[in-house]
Amino acid sequence: MPDPVPDLCPPAAAGADRSLSATDSPCVAVCSTLFDDVCRGCGRTAMEVANWVFMTEEEKQVVWQRIKAQGYPRR
Repeated sequence: MPDPVPDLCPPAAAGADRSLSATDSPCVAVCSTLFDDVCRGCGRTAMEVANWVFMTEEEKQVVWQRIKAQGYPRR
């Protein structure tokens, strides 16, 4: 049976540059919402994941501040 939860994050790139700015995606390739509102890997909502590429730098900073305060992303 296919997985009912779509993969919302791309696989992590091997040897990825860790000097990315804070507005880069907090995705840790542990995508799991299990029908919850928040991804258990990065702490973003499904809407934030889906719209990340369209968000302004300021909007991304707000998300980063919230998820860091909540103990995400879980690497």
